[in-house]
Amino acid sequence: MAEKPSLKQYLSPQGAERMRAELRQLSQEERPKVVEIVSWAAGNGDRSENADYQYGKRRLREIDRRLRFLTKRLDDAIIIDPAAQTNREQVFFGATVRYVDEEDREHEVTLLGVDEAALERGEVSLVSPVARALMRARVGDEVTLQTPSGPLLIEVLSIRYP
Repeated sequence: MAEKPSLKQYLSPQGAERMRAELRQLSQEERPKVVEIVSWAAGNGDRSENADYQYGKRRLREIDRRLRFLTKRLDDAIIIDPAAQTNREQVFFGATVRYVDEEDREHEVTLLGVDEAALERGEVSLVSPVARALMRARVGDEVTLQTPSGPLLIEVLSIRYP
């Protein structure tokens, strides 16, 4: 079976550092504590009815899965510093874009990688509909945002980079 091609995984330096910090915390702090609990619980006899042992083993699998995921993502990541963007007239990775929709509501989003974008911080993934609509746009451009309720026209008001 052929392996499907992976999409490029862009990360900002800050996003990469957050992932590295999580990797360190899991591998150096949390995993050793859970291993200690599992070892202690295993020494208490019957493992089939030992909740500490069963929970600990489950948690170890979760931690190991997350460690593999983070390691692979960081290995495959293309780290781009938005502050180094030379073409600041267009929307690219890392841009913070202010736009207005057809109902005159203003929105502001920052375009980041899939693994670091957090909507509660006003960050959207590069693969999100709004990011795809805004990519390469300039101030004053009107672009079409595809939404579940149909196309929506939005106008770019400002673009800024860190």
